[in-house]
Amino acid sequence: MTKRIETRGGVSLYVKDWGKGRPVVMLHGWPLSSDTFDDLAMAVVDAGMRAIAYDRRGFGRSSQPWGPYDYDTLADDLADVLEATGATSPALVGFSMGGGEVARYLSRYPNHGVTHAILIGSVVPYMLHTADNPNGVPQAVFDQMAQGIATDRAAFWSAFFAGFYGNGVLRHPVSTEVIEWSRQIAMQASLKATLACAQAFSSTDFRPDLRAFTMPTLVIHGTADATVPIDTSARAAAAGIDSSVLLEYDGGPHGLLASHKAQVRDDVLEFLGR
Repeated sequence: MTKRIETRGGVSLYVKDWGKGRPVVMLHGWPLSSDTFDDLAMAVVDAGMRAIAYDRRGFGRSSQPWGPYDYDTLADDLADVLEATGATSPALVGFSMGGGEVARYLSRYPNHGVTHAILIGSVVPYMLHTADNPNGVPQAVFDQMAQGIATDRAAFWSAFFAGFYGNGVLRHPVSTEVIEWSRQIAMQASLKATLACAQAFSSTDFRPDLRAFTMPTLVIHGTADATVPIDTSARAAAAGIDSSVLLEYDGGPHGLLASHKAQVRDDVLEFLGR
C-alpha cells in the first residue's frame, strides 16, 4: 500500500509500505525517489519481509517545503516514518545520499533498535576534499554541479545520469530509457530541495557518526563510481566501521540499483538472512 505520513514539522511524506514481517526501510539517492528501490523492495517482500520506502522531503511525491534540508532534519523524518509505520527493529538501506540519513539517524537516535545497516554507493563518511580528507571531491566540482542545475537542470540531468549509470561510447550498463526515466524523476523534485540536498551531502562530515554503526553493516560500491568515488566513501566507511563487510563491484558505476540490480538483490538478501 501507499500512504502519507506527516512529520513533526508538518511535512507530508509519500510512503510505500509493502508486505509483512521484518521491516527493511530504504532511503533513496539524490535527486531521485523511492521508485528506484522497486526492484529490491519486491525481492524483499518475496523473501518474506516488509519493504518500506519513501520519497525524501522535496522529492518525488512528498511535500516540497522551503526547508530545512540538513541531515539532522532528514534523520528526524526517518524517525517519524519508523514511528508512524510501527517499523520496530528495522534493517536500514541507504543508497547514495540516503546513506547519510542512515548514519545520522543511528547517531542521533541511539536507542534505535536497528538490526542491520546497508550502504550502497553511499556518501558516508565525508565527500568534501579538505586538509584532513585528501581523497575527497574538490568544492569546485560541487559548485559546477550547482551552477549547471541552476542554469538548465533539464539539460544537466541528461549528461549527469549517463555518468551516474556508467553509460558511454562503449559501455551501456543501462538503457537510454532508464536514463530518461531518472531524468523525469529528478525533474519532479523542487529546485530548492535539489540544491539544498546537494549542499548537505557534499559538505556533511559523517566521520563522527561511524561509531554508531554497532550492528552488522554491509557496504556495497562500484569501483568505477564517478559520482561518489570509492576511496573517499565506501573504503573509508568500511575502515571506520568495525562490524562492516565491504563488497566492491568491479567496474560498477554509481547507479548500482539499476546497472547491477540482480547482484545487489542477491547480496542484500544474503546479508539480511544472516
